Amino acid sequence: MKLSPRPFWVLIGGCILAFLSTAMNTGIVLTLGTSVSQMSGEVSRIGRSLLDTSPDGLAVGIDLTVAIFGFLGGAILAGFTIHHPTLDQSMPYGRCLMFIGGCLLLAHPVLSPLPRLALGLCGFASGFQNAMATHYRGIILRTTHITGLVTDIGSHIGMVLRGHTIAPWKIVVPSLVVLCFFLGGIFGAWLILFTHAPFLLWIGGMYILGGGVWYFFQRIVLKSKPVH
Repeated sequence: MKLSPRPFWVLIGGCILAFLSTAMNTGIVLTLGTSVSQMSGEVSRIGRSLLDTSPDGLAVGIDLTVAIFGFLGGAILAGFTIHHPTLDQSMPYGRCLMFIGGCLLLAHPVLSPLPRLALGLCGFASGFQNAMATHYRGIILRTTHITGLVTDIGSHIGMVLRGHTIAPWKIVVPSLVVLCFFLGGIFGAWLILFTHAPFLLWIGGMYILGGGVWYFFQRIVLKSKPVH
């Protein structure tokens, strides 16, 4: 049975995922110096590292490669198991969020002794989450990077300036998600720089909690309501 998604829940879910993924990525960047969710920049850095024959340059290239292939692996698994061309609340999103949280919890104990394994696990989690994106009213909702969202905001503003009629939500929705990216970055930096907290445990726990709440809501609340 398919359940029609409501715009409010789509927006809330996208904002939460954007916040958490950016907080995690900020922590990884500050700890290990490599992004696990912004692949465009990392591919550019690989190109630079290929010209750096020093041991440090080689190490950076390996780190970037691990992060990218981890991201790719996560996207492959998501595409194989859950990806759907339209948003469908009957899909097991709750269990997927708990799975992502589990990847981050597994990455925590190896962050210091095996940093590349941690990079791979966090990249895998990011790729899995990003591949859960779907088309919603013409907007591709991605929750690990903002390039497409900023493009949508800019193009729609440009169309408005040109005199075209654009529904306000086409600007408001991606703007709110971008804001949550910004707030997530602040939160991740705060965890690392001011509290020195085990950020992967915190953020992984939030994923698991959120996934559990959605799983309960989906199984108990949504399935008890008639579909119109």
